Amino acid sequence: MVDAKFGVPRLAAVYDAFDADRGDLDHYVAMVEEFGARQVLDVGCGTGELASLLAGRGVDVIGVDPAAASLEVARGKEFADRVRFLQGDATTLPPLQVDLAVMTGNVAQVFLTEEDWSATVRGVYAALAPGGRFVFETRDPARRGWEEWTREQTREVRTVAIGETVETVESWTDLVSVELPFVTFRGTYVFSSDGAVLTSDSTLWFRERGEVEESLVAAGFTVDEVRDAPDRPGKEFVFVARKRG
Repeated sequence: MVDAKFGVPRLAAVYDAFDADRGDLDHYVAMVEEFGARQVLDVGCGTGELASLLAGRGVDVIGVDPAAASLEVARGKEFADRVRFLQGDATTLPPLQVDLAVMTGNVAQVFLTEEDWSATVRGVYAALAPGGRFVFETRDPARRGWEEWTREQTREVRTVAIGETVETVESWTDLVSVELPFVTFRGTYVFSSDGAVLTSDSTLWFRERGEVEESLVAAGFTVDEVRDAPDRPGKEFVFVARKRG
């Protein structure tokens, strides 16, 4: 099921405004260069920020996401015409042989069962050329990042241009439940033009580093290393796995 903030057109249209600091993408761009990747698969590409950024640098990019509303936003970005956007997920991909597959923005945590996660990892494995790499991030549960997801700490107001309309939107996050390893939170969005209040509930799976590594090895990957996230030091695991062969 797609969270409302990705699947509802009015929320997808303002998503980038509330996620404007994408410094997390810099180290993914750097790894594309480090590994010499010429064809990249962006799993859970959302509104296409990384996909368009890489396409502008001459990289051949395939972006896949289940949310049609987010893909509609993605297709309107600069260099988006150079990206092959697909609606679906890693289990519905056509035959591919890419050099690098990525999942940014903690997409790896949205899969809430072992079955869904394993199917996703297998789908990525199949899409990679021999020796291709799979790079993604997850939050370190020991850092208890959800304790910062309070209304007081997350309230923001943004002015957003949507077509010919300019909206002022207020947003905040409320923590709904912590039943580890699962954490559920709710985003609320209030639109000034008509007073509409829209909400989006999300649940994330906070897994330990060892669990994730085991799942990758079981799918046929070699885990080359687990890095720190340069923009969020000590808070996340960045997995670098390689397809054997």
